[in-house]
Amino acid sequence: QLQLVESGGGLVQPGGSLRLSCAASGFTLDSYSIAWIRQAPGKEREGVSCTNQFGSTNYLKAVQGRFTIYRDYAENTMWLQMDNLKPEDSAIYYCAATNPERLDMCPVFWERLPTMTFDSWGQGTQVTVSP
Repeated sequence: QLQLVESGGGLVQPGGSLRLSCAASGFTLDSYSIAWIRQAPGKEREGVSCTNQFGSTNYLKAVQGRFTIYRDYAENTMWLQMDNLKPEDSAIYYCAATNPERLDMCPVFWERLPTMTFDSWGQGTQVTVSP
């Protein structure tokens, strides 16, 4: 069974940092495309990053230079390092996985996100950026 578990969220002041983790079981992260998606109350889900099975990552323009993806192959975990956080980054953050044999997700990620389905989707972790 494919499973993703996020952790690492919390309350942080503007300018602070958090590191979210996405731990996979039932499959290896480096064989799937992995996305981070966030959703704030009353808003549509927003794609934060998309990493393909080769490790190439694209970022939402609003987080470029502030957010960085790391992968720990031994732990089968992906990390989202978030620096210089802003109040508008507040949301529930999810990681999601797609088998590239079914869909080459990253090239169409932002375009198709509103209707995209995933092979695995975590439970989410809350990030709140507030003074």
